[in-house]
Amino acid sequence: MSYHSPFKINNTVRYLKAGAVIAYPTEAVYGLGCDPLNENTVMHLLDIKQRPMEKGLILIASSLDQLRPYLILNPPIIERITRTWPGPVTWVIPAQPWVPKWLTGEHDSLAVRVTNHPVARDLCTHFGSPLVSTSANATTRPAIRESRKLLTSFAKTDIFIVHGTVGQLTQETAIFDALTGNRLR
Repeated sequence: MSYHSPFKINNTVRYLKAGAVIAYPTEAVYGLGCDPLNENTVMHLLDIKQRPMEKGLILIASSLDQLRPYLILNPPIIERITRTWPGPVTWVIPAQPWVPKWLTGEHDSLAVRVTNHPVARDLCTHFGSPLVSTSANATTRPAIRESRKLLTSFAKTDIFIVHGTVGQLTQETAIFDALTGNRLR
């Protein structure tokens, strides 16, 4: 995995705070991300990706503490999810009532992950909150693993690309239901 200097991470955080959509490496593919509480930016990301809001989005974080305000947690859920974090496992967990529909979509839950990818983790740490994380591709296109493909796929957009190495996973992260433990993807 590539190392990113504090300058590059801090520069990207400035873009995030200014309302930018970014593309960055994750455990399996490049992700599109933004500030999850900036409605205009999330809607812009959904437009770029051509993803319907009803499907909901994933949030990544550098720690469970960053996700706690968004989630309804109990000891059995915490025990189940923390066995897999940090790591490439996404959990669908009941969302707090205040969490915006642009994140949950038509669901009462939120998909979340504590990432162990160094670039994604550092971005969340320095941003001070979770980030939206959805694969960097139009909904009908394959996921992107190389930054050069981002340049051609998103040439006509205003996304800020964080170049780096994608993790070693060969497919997108697994998704599980935190209430039942059942695998969803």
